[in-house]
Amino acid sequence: MNDAIAPLVFLYDRCASRNRRDLDMRLIGCHTYVDRMGWALAALGPWRDLGPDALSTHRPELTAMTEAMRQEAGSREVLCLVHTWGRLATDDTHRLVLQQRIIEAGGYTLTTFGESDRHSLRAVLVGRGA
Repeated sequence: MNDAIAPLVFLYDRCASRNRRDLDMRLIGCHTYVDRMGWALAALGPWRDLGPDALSTHRPELTAMTEAMRQEAGSREVLCLVHTWGRLATDDTHRLVLQQRIIEAGGYTLTTFGESDRHSLRAVLVGRGA
């Protein structure tokens, strides 16, 4: 990767409730994090799975996001930013499956608290982790 090119950030969240205020607050937090880091936001985002899609294993917006990530991954670093790990899924197994989809698209996942699967999950997925 060319160090002069800022990572391209894909914002993702999900919200099953009709009240979108918490969702909006989380996304504001994500935007603030991206601004503070000096990174670039992907133009088509944020990607949000709402209502029943937010609770299912079928995530149409996450699928669309990973396709967009895959298209950009060859030319620059791409990452999916979520407020917390729970924004992908509260179930650890389901969350890991979704993180794997992001890795397969050429990216990694980061939270606004600085938690990342950039190295650890990739190693586990290819059989090099504990």
